[in-house]
Amino acid sequence: MRTYLAAAAALGLFAAPAMAEDVTVAVTAIVEHPALDAARDGIRDGLSDAGYKVGENLTFVYETAQGNPATAAQIARKFVGDNPTIIVPISTPSAQAVVAATKDIPVVFTAVTDPVGAELVSDAAMPGGNVTGVSDLSPLADHLALIKEVTPDAKTIGVIYNSGEPNSVSLIEKLKELAGPAGFELKEAVATKTADVQQAARSLVGEVDVIYIPTDNTVVSALEAAVKVAEENSIPLFAGDTDSVPRGAIAAIGFNYYDIGLQTADIVVKVLKGEKPGSIPVKQAMGTNLVVNPAAAKKMGVTIPEAVIGRANTVVQ
Repeated sequence: MRTYLAAAAALGLFAAPAMAEDVTVAVTAIVEHPALDAARDGIRDGLSDAGYKVGENLTFVYETAQGNPATAAQIARKFVGDNPTIIVPISTPSAQAVVAATKDIPVVFTAVTDPVGAELVSDAAMPGGNVTGVSDLSPLADHLALIKEVTPDAKTIGVIYNSGEPNSVSLIEKLKELAGPAGFELKEAVATKTADVQQAARSLVGEVDVIYIPTDNTVVSALEAAVKVAEENSIPLFAGDTDSVPRGAIAAIGFNYYDIGLQTADIVVKVLKGEKPGSIPVKQAMGTNLVVNPAAAKKMGVTIPEAVIGRANTVVQ
């Protein structure tokens, strides 16, 4: 078959597919942790699947702000000065920095909880301007239901988050709306930098029945510090992202961030092919997985019900 196709091409019976034009995609994230790294890799691989390949017709630039909003702003300004074909910020702080830095270069954000609340777009259905992207708003009702199923006697949930991250503030507000009807009381512990995470976790000891770590970039990047406190004090710790479960959380229902990267790449390709970002609706991330870690649960003094393990997409061994 391949011999026939080669001969046909030589005779001009059909045209070879056109090579995608050379493009530069500049990607930035507020911090490095497994979920955001997976999103970055999904973006790169999704572009490759669409014909934009690193070293051939794609220059793929990546920089992280290492958790510093001021650095995120510097990276955004640098990218704008370099004038890439498109900028892809991962996480709310990076997206805010990039959107503030340019009104001309196309921007496709990803892993942003509340793009309207973060003032990235005024209307998710009709973004307008040069911006669109993918939202990773957590399935919070499912998270609360999971906590109730695994720890049915729990009444108080301690939530560790960075009040400086707009995405986390939005999540906390939504959690407050859902917690009461679900039978829970929330207790907040703020960590404005990774070094504060362990102390924030310690402040919850004796005050809460379980600890919940939302998709907060600051806290997730220092997850092990919270896990250590949870293990030492037999407090079950749940997470909002599935990549945190192999790192020591008991369980999570969440998105596969590599898949989110692929979904983001689909939008990036549309823009590269000529669509205006502002005409592309913001996409809600698709597909949720249940991931459980029975060994982590044992360290925190609980046993995950067999019914939960049985329906899990992944059981961490």
